[in-house]
Amino acid sequence: MRRSPKETEESASVTHRRALLMGGAMTAMFAVLGARMRYLSVDQADQFKLLAEENRISIRLIPPARGLILDRNGKVLAGNEQNYRVVITREDAGNVDEVLAKLAHIIPLTADDLDRTTKEMRRTSSFAPITVADRLTWEDLSKIALNAPALPGVSPEVGLSRQYPRDTDFAHVLGYVGPVSERDLAELESPDPLLRIPKFQIGKIGVERWMEDVLRGRAGTRRIEVNAVGRVMRELERVEGDPGSDVRLTIDADVQNFIQARLGDESAAAVVMDVNNGDLIAIVSSPSFDPNLFVRGISHTDYNTLMENDHRPLANKTVQGVYPPGSTFKMITALAALEAGLINVNTTVRCPGHLEFGGRRFHCWKRAGHGAVNLEKSLAESCDVYYYDIAQRVGIEKIAEMGRRFGLGIRHDLPMSAIADGIMPNRAWKQERHKQDWRIGDTINASIGQGYVLTSPLQLAVMTARIATGRAVVPRLVRSIDGKEVPVEPAPEIGISEEIMRKIRSGMYAVMNGERGTATSSRIVDEALVWAGKTGTSQVRNITAAERARGVISNDQLPWNRRDHALFVGYAPYTNPRYAVSVVVEHGGGGSTAAAPIARDAILRALSDGLPPLSAYPSSQRNRIASMLEKLPLRDAEGRAPDTSRA
Repeated sequence: MRRSPKETEESASVTHRRALLMGGAMTAMFAVLGARMRYLSVDQADQFKLLAEENRISIRLIPPARGLILDRNGKVLAGNEQNYRVVITREDAGNVDEVLAKLAHIIPLTADDLDRTTKEMRRTSSFAPITVADRLTWEDLSKIALNAPALPGVSPEVGLSRQYPRDTDFAHVLGYVGPVSERDLAELESPDPLLRIPKFQIGKIGVERWMEDVLRGRAGTRRIEVNAVGRVMRELERVEGDPGSDVRLTIDADVQNFIQARLGDESAAAVVMDVNNGDLIAIVSSPSFDPNLFVRGISHTDYNTLMENDHRPLANKTVQGVYPPGSTFKMITALAALEAGLINVNTTVRCPGHLEFGGRRFHCWKRAGHGAVNLEKSLAESCDVYYYDIAQRVGIEKIAEMGRRFGLGIRHDLPMSAIADGIMPNRAWKQERHKQDWRIGDTINASIGQGYVLTSPLQLAVMTARIATGRAVVPRLVRSIDGKEVPVEPAPEIGISEEIMRKIRSGMYAVMNGERGTATSSRIVDEALVWAGKTGTSQVRNITAAERARGVISNDQLPWNRRDHALFVGYAPYTNPRYAVSVVVEHGGGGSTAAAPIARDAILRALSDGLPPLSAYPSSQRNRIASMLEKLPLRDAEGRAPDTSRA
């Protein structure tokens, strides 16, 4: 059936309209596609180029293993333990707050952890990984690994953290490590890139700090491929760095532990030194603290407890503490007078119990006096008047010069913190420090180690070693580095005749073994180990004339912090010296009662393979000593502390 012209015209019109609609739709679609292509290829070109580049190679540092610190026998004093941690890299994380919020739902993170992480990100380069949390459990690390796709920029890591297995025994010697601070970086002219890694740990005090460059090692590197959202795709290459060098100290860990236990709760210090090569066998400050607390981040409560303790556990009393040496200084005054030819071994001084000078009375510790006193008796019975007298003849300049020759008033170079110079005063020193002239009364006070004279326990040990050998022995703490022995230079002669030195040693022998020696109760009866020494007591308060008239208050009736310091120095064996020892007990009272017994135990421990032999003690003391030794909280053969949790 043929269509009419009208129908044909209407059909053509519909077809034309449909063609126009379809053409318009296609044109619009191509226009949209063209616009989108232009947007992607032109307007967003830089963005997509950046995303492509971010699927790139990244180079990251691998912190090296810190070198070990060992005792003289190879026992580990500072080591490294495995540490699980999680880090975040800002440039890979995108929305950091969102990622951290997700992470906080997976592992326990406090508000402080999140706040600290955010602050560290603000002051750290965007490509540097920030430690969010460390010392995680294996379970926490596994959770992070499982949720890795939802945590861009977050990486679980296994690293090393410093550990001090003998905790309190070596806190003052080793010090501790901690995160690098802005202050640490400011002190360095060209900081190692390692130090820029957040929470990277460096030595803060002690051997850890002063041997930082040796212990740190050199960083390694790893090349990794990361995608646009910051996820690590693969590790392309790893170059391990060089671990830090191992440092072996001169200290014997077992002797150190024995002395630390022997000092107990006393505020005290003890040093044992090899008189022949200067090796420090033990250098102990009490009370101590656990350096592991600082590595892990010490709490305010723990830190305040340490700071508020009147026995000052954070202070290293062996090198930082300075004290009037009291009568342990008398050998120096005697040496100055003997070398100057102003006295000899037979020179006598009458001691009525005091010396009158310039309208002032200088008292001897023995109120009734010692009568006629020669050199040996003056040391054995510690007569003060003898030294008041000879000090006026010799003068402060010669006394001070002699003190420095024997290691007093000078800073000994050791890798330890806050080593004090002490004070070996003379006329120039007083004029510079106090703008005053030196007086004879100052010399009289200095002659018995009082007045301006201040020394450290380390200096007293050095003095004693030099008296024992007649050589200028220098203390040392480092025995070897990476197995290479640190050379020891032969100690030069002290420059004083052997005849004079024998006279001083004879007096020190009489202190321990003479009929009226001040420390005969601390003598050693084993003939092979017999020793020589000198007691000392230094005042920390002024005693008024009124108090002397009615009777000086005894130490045990005074508050602890107003009692005298107790001191002792000695060496053994007498005929063939091996070790020197010095002990200071703060506010301990008398040197003969508080310091000498500790010193005897310490030097016998150094001379023995194990506990001090009971045969070295007078028979009347052996039961008491055996009981005391049995109760000491000593570490076992593996260095483990005793279990004190059981009654």
